[in-house]
Amino acid sequence: MAGNLKVIFRSVKEWISSHSKIVLPIIVLICVAITAGVALNANKKETEKQQAVTAEAIQEEPQTEAELEVPQEALEENAYPDINALISTYYSALAEGNVEAVEQISNYMEESEKIRIVEISKYIENYPVIDVYTKKGPVENSFVVYAYSRVKFKDYENTVPGMQAFYICRNEDGSYYINEGEEDKSVLDYIGKIALQDDVIDLNNKVAVEYNDLCANDTVLSAFLKELDSQIKISVGEILAASAQNDQQAGTEGENPEGAEGNAGTEGAEGSAEGSTDTEQPAEGNENADPQPGTTEVQTVRTTDVVNIRSSDSQTADKLGKAQKGDTFTLLESKVNGWSRIKYNDGEAYIRSDFLEVVSTETVNHDAPPAEETNGYVTVIENVNIRSAESETSERLGVAYQGEKLELIMKQADGWCKVKYNGQTAYVKSDYVE
Repeated sequence: MAGNLKVIFRSVKEWISSHSKIVLPIIVLICVAITAGVALNANKKETEKQQAVTAEAIQEEPQTEAELEVPQEALEENAYPDINALISTYYSALAEGNVEAVEQISNYMEESEKIRIVEISKYIENYPVIDVYTKKGPVENSFVVYAYSRVKFKDYENTVPGMQAFYICRNEDGSYYINEGEEDKSVLDYIGKIALQDDVIDLNNKVAVEYNDLCANDTVLSAFLKELDSQIKISVGEILAASAQNDQQAGTEGENPEGAEGNAGTEGAEGSAEGSTDTEQPAEGNENADPQPGTTEVQTVRTTDVVNIRSSDSQTADKLGKAQKGDTFTLLESKVNGWSRIKYNDGEAYIRSDFLEVVSTETVNHDAPPAEETNGYVTVIENVNIRSAESETSERLGVAYQGEKLELIMKQADGWCKVKYNGQTAYVKSDYVE
């Protein structure tokens, strides 16, 4: 996740089921990376629970949860003073680069987000406009919040519109906080359904129109925003990389290996005799492979315990998610420092090799043509359903929003475009893309 700000919208339901995290339609942090696809941008960070839980507790969680009823209630504007005050505090902290202030009102923050807040604040003057739209949340005294803002950047006259979404809950003392660590599937599903209600989509689309108009009329500011987005990505990545390198030099992995976190209840906590047997078979990469020219041995590895997935080969790197025992991944590299680089969510990530075992090896012929080559991208010109087949009655895999780019496989003569979506083949009506 570090340094990789994705702005491609993912289907709310697909994202929830795949990643078990809060999915809210946000524009990256302070909406600098807002594009024409502002509507329902997916927050890409993988959240962890604030309180550590044991693997036994994870196993005891019910496999199925009752679906929460989602009311059809209209958005309320600036209706709750306490919620308005919380959001105002949040945006003030963003403008000041005050990470501690954000941590005080949020139950979870990744290291990459902390760095991003500090870096982006160097360019922000203030947030002169903040409007708070709310819907009742899935539990008592909770809210799904959509905060519309306009940010004033230093040395630029025009303000930039954007919108960020939050799940707000109340503490026992009556104060409110930003809940970034929710993992209850029924709650996540509720939030996802709220995000797809008509008035929320209309609000997102309104912000998208404002942003597009701004970029069309102020090309200098538009160019600045694009450059700033790239610069922040680079800065966050460099800082995280430097931190990871310092950790390695200090030998932190040897003193406190990743699996040891299991004693604190965060991962590897299944630590039974079975787990110990599994971890005696770490992934060995392609050590014994002797592929023919033009071929590569590709290995699939399986987790032998509950283990964190990280952004780099350091136990202090950002947690991108948590792999359960038995999850499988494609192995990209088995490093000598005890970490394995794997394919993860259309990108790369790292897991301690001690928690992996090889389950299969496949020889890939690089001289053979790929099964389905892509042909660039198409841009969504109007919100459109993404389908599993070229039929309006086929399963809906998600929604693509105006401005979103989809990886094109081919344009078909039957009025459909075959695209790649969440790692699979999908279809959208050709009339809605260009």
